[in-house]
Amino acid sequence: MRPSGRKLDQMRSVSIEPNVMKHAEGSCLIRMGETHVLCSASIEDKPPPFLKNTGLGWVTAEYGMLPRATTSRNRREAAAGKQSGRTQEIQRLIGRALRAGVDRSALGERQIVIDCDVLQADGGTRCASITGGWVALRLAVNKLLKAGIIVSDPIVDHVAAVSCGIYAGQPVLDLDYAEDSTAGTDGNFVLTGRNRLIEVQMSAEGASFSRDEMGQLLDLAEAGIAGLVTAQKAALE
Repeated sequence: MRPSGRKLDQMRSVSIEPNVMKHAEGSCLIRMGETHVLCSASIEDKPPPFLKNTGLGWVTAEYGMLPRATTSRNRREAAAGKQSGRTQEIQRLIGRALRAGVDRSALGERQIVIDCDVLQADGGTRCASITGGWVALRLAVNKLLKAGIIVSDPIVDHVAAVSCGIYAGQPVLDLDYAEDSTAGTDGNFVLTGRNRLIEVQMSAEGASFSRDEMGQLLDLAEAGIAGLVTAQKAALE
């Protein structure tokens, strides 16, 4: 039995509210159960220096967690003077994931920065950030297309992410914190809307896992991604 009472293959409730920020070119608030992340997209009219005169654009990300997103207050990383290794790893993952769904030549020499701020954390914050970050990116690109700044849509497919793991000996979909903190195996799956793999992060937190178990988790992830893509589409309608 899962702590939440969910079935093994049952996602938490998912909602994506678009256009929640006045000034951002694209934004949304994604809620996956008790995990809530504010995502925004900002368009910069020049690429990073290493892409100057290449004709290619760039998508990057920044990630942060508010001090009381968790049960006890975390010190702001700005006050500490540096980002933690975990924060850097997560924002690089978000950037890699979203770039995988973009034709950078069609984007042209500009950069889109995706900011993901965790308002409340209950497991799966990086997955929620990728899924919501894609919606913010899509909205920002729509503005470029509508204004005629670009003529070809650079977004080639949906990108979404979900966690899966082995909890109490059973493969489960979409781990919340109670499961994530005690799971024997923990994995994050980033896929396109066509079920193309972008990135898989898996580790044995307790006992090792088999190839068959990994396949079961991937099957769960594909089903979860289908539901997240449906939620992305609904937010954009």
